[in-house]
Amino acid sequence: MKKVKNAILLLIYTVLLGAIVGAIVWAFLRIMNIGINFVWKFIPGRFDIPFYTIIVCTVGAFFIGLWKKKFGDYPEELRVVLKKVKKTGGYQYNNIFTILGSALFPLILGASVGPEAGLTGVIAGLCTWIGDKLKKYIHTVDELNMIGISATIGTIFKSPMFGFVEPLEDEKKPVIPKKPKVILYLVAALSAFGSYVLLGKFLGSGSGIYSFGFILFDWTDCIFILPLGIIGIIGGLLYLASRKLANVIASRFEKYVVIRCVVGGIILGVMGTLLPLTMFSGEHQMEEIAKNGAEIGIFLLIVIAVFKIIMTTICIEAGLKGGHFFPIIFAGVCLGFAFGTLFNVNVVFAMAIVTTGIVGFTLKKPLATILLLMIVFPFQYLPAMLVIALAARFIPAPKILIEE
Repeated sequence: MKKVKNAILLLIYTVLLGAIVGAIVWAFLRIMNIGINFVWKFIPGRFDIPFYTIIVCTVGAFFIGLWKKKFGDYPEELRVVLKKVKKTGGYQYNNIFTILGSALFPLILGASVGPEAGLTGVIAGLCTWIGDKLKKYIHTVDELNMIGISATIGTIFKSPMFGFVEPLEDEKKPVIPKKPKVILYLVAALSAFGSYVLLGKFLGSGSGIYSFGFILFDWTDCIFILPLGIIGIIGGLLYLASRKLANVIASRFEKYVVIRCVVGGIILGVMGTLLPLTMFSGEHQMEEIAKNGAEIGIFLLIVIAVFKIIMTTICIEAGLKGGHFFPIIFAGVCLGFAFGTLFNVNVVFAMAIVTTGIVGFTLKKPLATILLLMIVFPFQYLPAMLVIALAARFIPAPKILIEE
């Protein structure tokens, strides 16, 4: 009876945890969008301020630097959070509100990063705190940190199954939890996603990634699967190389937190003035590529993709931190549209293949890659995407570019 009681309590807690996670993700993204609209639409729509983008990015980065100097260099990247949780079984929770602010400010500022890093740290800390309280009543709560992270990732990317697989699919071999825990993972993911959807329906959507509609492709397009996949892998190499270079440069100025942030803000502002699509996470800008890609042109799309990748690494290493998933997906979309047009291939098909290449090469998790990108591209392209995701998994990156 005691085991049954524990199991029921754990299931109830998991459902509630999922609902809380969904609500936190919704609230965070909602606040983020309100802030972005205020800074980048409301104010410029009423005041004509010269060099507005440069001024906002520089001043905003200065205050972010002061914030980091006082409270610490947060948020930590997703891989760092996962590594700490797997190693220690928990995550610090005495600074959850600090992490929330550190994650929110760069996103509102327009940094080329995604929201997953900060949200994952917040949820991991929250789960650790609740788990510590519940240990008096339930003796099997150690796995709940990973369950909470899984639910968070699945909700942010609108793919519960991606959230389930990504933290568990190791680069060497999958780490599949035992059957009862699988149920808890799935329950939390569905509860979180359901909570997020319901809040979005009744109180307004927090955010949403653009999905491309299916366009029937000719079998001759399949000839270009390999070249398009290679282009995506080259994009992945560019991300790893620029991240390494930015890390080396930033490490020389590790103590100068404010200066690093301000330099990053100036670069962001200048680049945002010249190429506005290099700003923000990229999830909303994909719709602009879908509608206006032909007018933007092949050359400019490639330039945007390259600088989007570079700006993501600059923002992260300079201190305007966040995740990299959305930006590299956006870069893959730009490259796919450009080379699909150049090769006279179905552009949606080309975008799917190139994006799979860049995400698959950087993530090295084929199943997670496919589950993530299936919310963006039609499932009819799945066989070709799976081929590239598997190939990208087994093509090694240069050791000098791999971070421990």
